[in-house]
Amino acid sequence: MLINRIITYKNENLSNHFIYTGSKYLFRDFFLNSIKPYWKLLVGQVIVAIIWATDFVLRPYLIKTIVDIISTLHNYTNLEMLYKQIVLYLCLTIFVFFTARFYGWLVLKFRPNLIKHIGLILMRRLMKHSHTFFQNQFTGSLANKINDIASGISNILSTLIDQFFAQIFALSLAVYTIASININLAILLIAWIIVFLFFSLKFAKKAALLSKITAHERSSIVGSIVDVLGNMFSVRVFVTANYEINNLSNLYQKWIYSFQTRDWFFMKMHIVQELSFIVYQASCLWWLFQGIKLKNTTPGDFVLIMMLNISIINLLYSISKNIREFSESFGNVQQGLSTIYLAIENANCCFKNNRNEIVVHKGEIRFINASFKYNNSNSIFNKMFLTIPSMQKVGLVGYSGSGKTTFIHLILGLFELTRGQILIDNQDIKLASKESLQKSIGIIPQEISLFNRSIMENIRYGNIYASDEEVIEAAQKAKVHEFIMKLPNGYSSLVGEKGVKLSGGERQRIAIARVILKNAPIFLLDESTNQLDSITEESIWKSLEVLMREKTTIVIAHRLSTLLNLDRILVFDRGKIVQDGTHNKLIKQSGLYKTLWDRQIVSL
Repeated sequence: MLINRIITYKNENLSNHFIYTGSKYLFRDFFLNSIKPYWKLLVGQVIVAIIWATDFVLRPYLIKTIVDIISTLHNYTNLEMLYKQIVLYLCLTIFVFFTARFYGWLVLKFRPNLIKHIGLILMRRLMKHSHTFFQNQFTGSLANKINDIASGISNILSTLIDQFFAQIFALSLAVYTIASININLAILLIAWIIVFLFFSLKFAKKAALLSKITAHERSSIVGSIVDVLGNMFSVRVFVTANYEINNLSNLYQKWIYSFQTRDWFFMKMHIVQELSFIVYQASCLWWLFQGIKLKNTTPGDFVLIMMLNISIINLLYSISKNIREFSESFGNVQQGLSTIYLAIENANCCFKNNRNEIVVHKGEIRFINASFKYNNSNSIFNKMFLTIPSMQKVGLVGYSGSGKTTFIHLILGLFELTRGQILIDNQDIKLASKESLQKSIGIIPQEISLFNRSIMENIRYGNIYASDEEVIEAAQKAKVHEFIMKLPNGYSSLVGEKGVKLSGGERQRIAIARVILKNAPIFLLDESTNQLDSITEESIWKSLEVLMREKTTIVIAHRLSTLLNLDRILVFDRGKIVQDGTHNKLIKQSGLYKTLWDRQIVSL
C-alpha cells in the first residue's frame, strides 16, 4: 500500500515538472529575484558562517596546545605560555559570542522581510489570474502554498549558508588539521565522510518522500476535522457523528502507518550511520595508540582528534538531517510555484499587458457577435448581438443556469469572450486594463462575502478614500445604519470570516452600502435583495432607484415583482435571449416570462 502511494507521489512530482510556464528555470529565477534586495545581509551571514567554521577547528586546536603545554610542565617553567593560550581561548570564545549576537541581528533583519517580500510577490501574481483559476483552486490551499514558498525559501537559504556552506567548510578545515597531525587519519576521515554522505544522499530521497506522505496524511486529518466542524449542523441533523468519527479513525490509522514506516526507515538509516562511525572511531583509536607507542603523537593530538571526531559525527548527522529537510523545502517551494505561476488563463489574458484606461461617461453596453463557453463545455452564448443604451434599467430573467450571471461576469471582464466584442461607450473592454474597467462598474453579487474586518472597513471597501461620514451616509441609504448602531461596538464591530457573524440579509445590506459608496456609472445587481424581507426590500429598492437614475443598470432578480418599473426585461433560456421587452409587454405574450410570472403569482 505504501509502495503505491510512493509511486503516486513520484508521478505527481513528475507531472509538476511539466506545468511550469514562462521559464523552465522557474525556481532558480524566482529564488534569485527574491533574495536580490538582501544581498548585503546574505554576505554578512556568509562571513558569520566562515567564522563559525573556523572556530569549529580553532578552539579544539587551542585545547590541544594547552594539553600539550600542561603535559610538558616542569617546575612551572611554561606557565607564561599556558597563560597566553588560555587568554587566547577565552578571547576567541568572547569573539564567537558577539559574532552569534551579530548573526541574530542579521536574521532578524533578513528573514521576516524576505518572507514579507516573497508573500507580496506571490499575492501580486495570484491577483493577475483569471476568475476561472480561483474557481478551480481551494483558497486555503493557495494560502498554504504562499506560506510554504515564503518559509521554504527562507529555510533553503538558512540550510545553504548556515548549514551546508559552514559545515562543509568546517569539515575541510578539520581534514586539513588532522592531516597536519597524521596523514593516515586524514585519509581515513575522508573515506568515512564519503561513505557517510553517500548513504545519507541515497537515503535522503526516500526519507523526504516518506516525510511528505506522513505530512499529507496529517493534512488529511486536519482537513477532515475542519470539514466536520464547518458542517456541524449537517452532522447533527443527519445523525452522522459516529460515521464521521469512524472516518476520522481511518484517517488517523493511515497516518499512524505512514508515521511508523517513516520513523522505522529513519531508525535503520541511523543504525547504518552509527555503525560506520564506530568502525571509523575504532580505526582512529588504533592509529592514535600506535602513534603514542611510537612517540610521534602527543596527548594534545589525541585530545584534538577525539574532540574533532565527536564534533564531526554531530556535524554529519546535522548534514544528513539538513539534506532531508532541504529536499522537503525544495519540493514544497517547487510545488507551490508550479501552481501560482501557471500561465495566466485566456479568460484574463486581455488584461495581462494592457494599460489602456477605459473612460465611461454614458454607460452604453453593446455585445457584437459575442460567443462564450467555459473550458471543455458547450457554448453558453453564441453570436449574440445586444445593445443596452446609456442609463437604461434592464432586468435579467430565466431559470438557474440560463446564463444571467455569466452575462454580467463578461461585462465585468472576469471571463473573455470566445469570439466577438463587448463595447462600453464604444471602447472594447478587451483592450482595457482590468482595474479601470472594474472601477467603472459597481456590483452586488449573489453570494455576499465580507472580509473579517470591521463593518466600517467593509463598507469603505467601495471607496477606500471615503470619510467616516460618507460611509455612514451610504449605510443609512442601505437601511443598515440602525442595525449597526445597536451592536456593542457599532461600526467597529468585526463581522467574522466571510461575514459569518451577520445574517444573510445584514450581509446584503452592507454590500449594498458598499456599492452605493462606490457610485460607479454602471450598476450590476445579481439577486442582491433575495434574502431580505419584503418590507426591507421595498425600502432598499427606493434607495436603489434613486441611485440608479443616472446609471446604466442591469438587475438579476429572483422576485419578478422587483422588475416592474424597469425599462426593459431580457428573458434568458440556455444562453439565448428569447424575449425582450417591458413587463407589461411580456406579460401579454405567451412565453417563458409569463410562465415564470404565473408561477410566482400562484406561489404567493
